[in-house]
Amino acid sequence: METHKIEDLDQFIRLWTSIYTDQGKVDWSHILPYYHENIFFKDCIQEIRGIEEFTAMTERLTGRSKNLSFLIHSSAMVENRIYMEWEMIIAYKKYPSSSVYGSSRLTLEDGKIMEQRDYYDLWGDIFDNIPFMHKRYRRFMKKKFG
Repeated sequence: METHKIEDLDQFIRLWTSIYTDQGKVDWSHILPYYHENIFFKDCIQEIRGIEEFTAMTERLTGRSKNLSFLIHSSAMVENRIYMEWEMIIAYKKYPSSSVYGSSRLTLEDGKIMEQRDYYDLWGDIFDNIPFMHKRYRRFMKKKFG
């Protein structure tokens, strides 16, 4: 029986970057076994517990996009944690491509991803790609939060 454990950063990068095929399709099947059955995932949109919910989330993301790619700009592994800065380029079915920039912190337990926390500015990155929205959104954010 094959055990799926993340041993080092190079292995993780190979697994993570091969989620996205050359045709822009997403295939998570090879990396899902490296997630713990009790995975806790959180980002700015959702909080998910368990591999079934996590798998369903990956399928929703795949279904919403016509093209998806992922670049890792930097990464590090410190003890049982992996940190990475990334860029996800997504083309939704009716809209042009948009880049979303973010970072992730993954916590390993016995070589499996037990927790994944993603940090990104979804709306800012999307609105930056819409000409009439970019300046309005940034002006609003600066006025209310800056």
